[in-house]
Parts: sequence; C-alpha cells; structure tokens
Amino acid sequence: MRRPRVARPRRRAYSGCGAESVELFARSARFGPSLEEVFFTVQILLTNDDGIYAPGLAAMEEELRKLGDVTVVAPAIEQSGVGHSITFLAPLMAKEVFDGDRRRGWAVEGSPADCVKLGIGEFCPRRPDLLVSGINGGFNVGINVLYSGTVAGATEGALFGIPSIAVSLEYDERAKFDRAAQLAAHLIEQILQQSDVHEHPLYNVNIPTAALEQPTEVRVVPMATARWPADFDERVDPKGRRYYWAMGTPPTTLGGEMTDLEAVEQGFVTLTPLRIDRTELKMLERTLQWKLSLEPAVEGR
Repeated sequence: MRRPRVARPRRRAYSGCGAESVELFARSARFGPSLEEVFFTVQILLTNDDGIYAPGLAAMEEELRKLGDVTVVAPAIEQSGVGHSITFLAPLMAKEVFDGDRRRGWAVEGSPADCVKLGIGEFCPRRPDLLVSGINGGFNVGINVLYSGTVAGATEGALFGIPSIAVSLEYDERAKFDRAAQLAAHLIEQILQQSDVHEHPLYNVNIPTAALEQPTEVRVVPMATARWPADFDERVDPKGRRYYWAMGTPPTTLGGEMTDLEAVEQGFVTLTPLRIDRTELKMLERTLQWKLSLEPAVEGR
C-alpha cells in the first residue's frame, strides 16, 4: 500500500473542511505525487471507545501508518456505549502511554468525543486530514450507532469537517484484528480517493468475521432502524436488592430493503454514510403547516 503525500502550505484554523488535502490524496493515488505532495504526509487522528490498550486500536494504527502520520488519542479505560457524551464539569486528565520503547499515544480520562476534541485542539501537529475510530470489538450496525462511542468519535471528527470513518469488527473471543485492519485500511484508502468525500464526512464500516476468512464484497447500505428489545434479566443481590442485566437480545430484521444489519449477517462488509443533521425534512415541511400558537398560554397568566 503506497503512502500518499499531501501538501498543506501553512497551518490552518481547525474550522475548515480539509478538502484540499483530501483532493491531493486522491490526485496522488491516480497520478503519483506532485512536487508539493513530496513534503507533507496525510495527518491521521485515531481514536476508539475500547480504550488505549485495545488490540483493535493497535492493529488499526499499524495499518494506518502506511497511509500517513498517525496521532493516537484514546480513552484511558473502556467507554463502550457512552454515545456522544462530553466532559465539561471536570478537567480532562491526559498522559502519554508507552509500551517499553513503543509509544501507544495519549490516554484521556474521558469519552471518545473528548479524545477527538483534544486530539484536534492540542495533540495533532496540525489539523487532521482523516479521522478513524476503531477497530471496535463488536458490530455497530442499526440503531447501535446512537449508543456507540466508536461512531461518536467519528461523528465528532465530522463536526469539524474532517472525513471520519468508524470501523467495527464482529465480536469474537479470538478476533483477527490484524486482518480486519488490513481490510479497513484498504477500504479507507479507496474512500479518500473519491473526489467528493469531503462533501459528506461521516461513514460507518462494519466487518463480519466471515469477510476475514473468505472473499466477499463491500455493500453500501442504509442503517437498520429495527429496535433492540427491552429485555432484562432480573436478579436479587445478597442484601435483597433487585438489579438487572441487559440481555442484549438482537433486533428482528424487518425485511424489504437490505440494511447494514442484513448485509453483515450475509457476510458482506458494509459502508454506510451517516448524517449529523437529524432534522426530519419531510416532517419539517408538514409541521410548518400546523397552526400553533402560544396566545392562550399568555392570556392565562
């Protein structure tokens, strides 16, 4: 995998979209590096929600270093299921973590979104051209994207206009993160080669274990909206207090259009563009026709 070179003539404010770097990445992949591309590499920010010591993070870092310079900023402890929470009522503690002579990156006592904010504002040598979140140990398909810290890390990057990709691998006690990272990096490289990638900066990738063992395809699919059942296992502790374990009962597929949920069940790697603006535009148009007023409430004071 050739390491693309990306030029940036000067340090820019973090409010831009990084489109110039992405376009240079794509041009370099098609035609070879130009003179301006020889001097700057792609700046990549890598995070996750499984924590700084997660094997999926290490595997993804190794592969991404073939694409550019990688800054790792990840939670100090696992943050699965925290969604897009941020820390603002307490200071964020951060320290560099080493494994012998190997530098793992920055460990932050906060959420994935916290890590991305700190990475962009403090730890990256310049504005990132790409953000990757993962590899998560377990799928993030369907409505799981609403709860996922992995997807939230990518979403935070997209809020800054940075092409951001969440990567998840089907859960396995002996997960082959190294192979999954190879597939993910190959797919990420192709995504960045698209000329319009900066126009929609948020993507979700899920890799089934079957894709690591036999040839498969990439399916571009929407996220499933089937809900997870509210199933709990009720128990009683030695002091007579009730407590509950979430059962994690998987949702039932609804049929019809193929979604990420059905696609991974069939062994396909999935790619889903996600949106940040959650406005329901069709309903917005209808709601504008409602006759709404606060006058009775005002008269009743």
